[in-house]
Amino acid sequence: MSNVVRVWDLPTRVFHWALVCAVIGLITSAQIGGEAMAWHFRFGYAVLTLLLFRILWGLTGGHWSRFASFIYSPATILGYLKGQGKPEHAIGHNPLGSLSVFAMLGILLLQVGSGLFSDDEIAAAGPLVSLAPSAWVSLATHYHAEIGKLILLGLVLLHVGTILFYRFKKGENLVKPMVNGDKETPLTVLSSRDDAKSRLLAAALFLACAALVACLVQTR
Repeated sequence: MSNVVRVWDLPTRVFHWALVCAVIGLITSAQIGGEAMAWHFRFGYAVLTLLLFRILWGLTGGHWSRFASFIYSPATILGYLKGQGKPEHAIGHNPLGSLSVFAMLGILLLQVGSGLFSDDEIAAAGPLVSLAPSAWVSLATHYHAEIGKLILLGLVLLHVGTILFYRFKKGENLVKPMVNGDKETPLTVLSSRDDAKSRLLAAALFLACAALVACLVQTR
């Protein structure tokens, strides 16, 4: 007997696909350069807004979207690597998947944060450049353009490769639950809350994050 479990609530799914689109736009506009840099900044602000929302939603969202549901101890991660995973690890983010999520969030925050203080000394300068010493601006610019970009590209490729590996080697479709929100499992586990009230809360949090980012970039 299998149970249908709501794993990813609607706000988490919208966040995920919006972040995918924003990151693609961020990378593409950076490669084009020139006039596309105006869009590069816009995509960067969108990514920052989404990241701030995800941090808040990781504390208040549906059960499987909360950080508490996929923060694992080193012993649990090591056991998972040794093939000693638990059945419930297959519901939300498993121990390895959780590392990928936190790495992606952290690297994106560093990339966007460094972009706010970056200055190519030609045409593009972050909105917070005037607030930082020149040494910090130089360091942020170097990291943003030379280091963080490569790390981010590597994480994106790893993420896509993992999805393909699970799909074709393990026969598990990781994309489908992020589209419809549900998973079938023989386990009896808690479903994520995903009702009108929680969605209104998510909308309010997102608008608050967007307003905060808008105020931040107005310092330019």
